Amino acid sequence: MRLIVWLSLFIFSTSYSSYSQDTLKRPAVTSKMEEYHSQLLAAPGKKMLELKSVMPELIYELRYASLNNFMKRYMYPKGTTLCFMRKDAVDALKKVQGSLAGKGYGLKIFDGYRPYSVTVKFWELVRDERYVANPAKGSGHNRGIAVDLTIIDLSSGKELDMGTGFDNFTDSAHHDFNALPASVLQHRRLLRETMEQAGFRALETEWWHYFLPGADRYELLDLPFKKLKKDL
Repeated sequence: MRLIVWLSLFIFSTSYSSYSQDTLKRPAVTSKMEEYHSQLLAAPGKKMLELKSVMPELIYELRYASLNNFMKRYMYPKGTTLCFMRKDAVDALKKVQGSLAGKGYGLKIFDGYRPYSVTVKFWELVRDERYVANPAKGSGHNRGIAVDLTIIDLSSGKELDMGTGFDNFTDSAHHDFNALPASVLQHRRLLRETMEQAGFRALETEWWHYFLPGADRYELLDLPFKKLKKDL
């Protein structure tokens, strides 16, 4: 009996200690619209825009608004049809879309801005910084400057074969994994070169994830999609 009680206390204290450390490490996060608006006064490029409202040709498959994701649960409100990014990132993405369109290709978006509170939930399940952002640092998604995406063929609407699906947490999703068909490597190279020419940078462990450099210039956000929509 004493052993059971001791084990229970140990597990509780360990969990509490871990939670307390995460809480103490929580960075500054913008969760009020008033604070967000004040940030825009000095830097209009930080404004959050809804991607399709600017680029209606985009295709959405917002995985975290469905059950088709590694968490197997709705991480965003069910049926969410909105995807936001900072104006600076949207301007860069327009260049990508224009470049690909000239080759008969388009973009499919899996995710853009991600509220900070969702990143915390991810971290509770996957504590591996190769694949999930540590809440102590926050992520490019939380800052509105990261995007998860792939290329589609405009004539068929089908995704180009990238070798793995979205959110594949294996080495085969890494940019330096070369044991793939030549056509797959070519598709990945096309995405990376086009994104980098527009100013994005690649995350080496995920072929679908790109972000703008200079993340420290953008605040971490925990603003609901509904509030951002009203602010457009």
